[in-house]
Amino acid sequence: MKKVSLRKSDIKELNEKIAAYGFNFSKNDKVELVDDSVYYVNDKLFFFKINDKIIPSLKIILEGKIILKNITVDMGAVKFVVSGADVMRPGIVNIDETISKGDVVAVIDEKNKKPLSIGESLFNAPEMKLMTSGKAVKNLHFVGDKHWNT
Repeated sequence: MKKVSLRKSDIKELNEKIAAYGFNFSKNDKVELVDDSVYYVNDKLFFFKINDKIIPSLKIILEGKIILKNITVDMGAVKFVVSGADVMRPGIVNIDETISKGDVVAVIDEKNKKPLSIGESLFNAPEMKLMTSGKAVKNLHFVGDKHWNT
């Protein structure tokens, strides 16, 4: 495990990359990059890289530090989503109107309104609403995966 503390200039560059999430780190934060893909801030997992995208961790979403656009799934889809399955259109009950193709979104359950996973939207909201079947959101990070347990 390779751990590197980021310099102020690296933190500034990271802040530019995560600006879309409405979040940034101060120069006083201890920001570390582990294995060139996982960002820890003050010893807590905040972000990680998947396919050159920086994704917020579910735990940070659950703490309310970052707010993402939401896709709501029915309770029948929950067991599949938390097992890492992509989100299929028939399981979706609500779609945030502002979602665009490629957006990082939170997948929440309809009963508890809690995030189950972080995914990448494969379509924009109007296209997704017209769909009756097929994959709508690629699952990137879910409850119980390797990042959840760190």
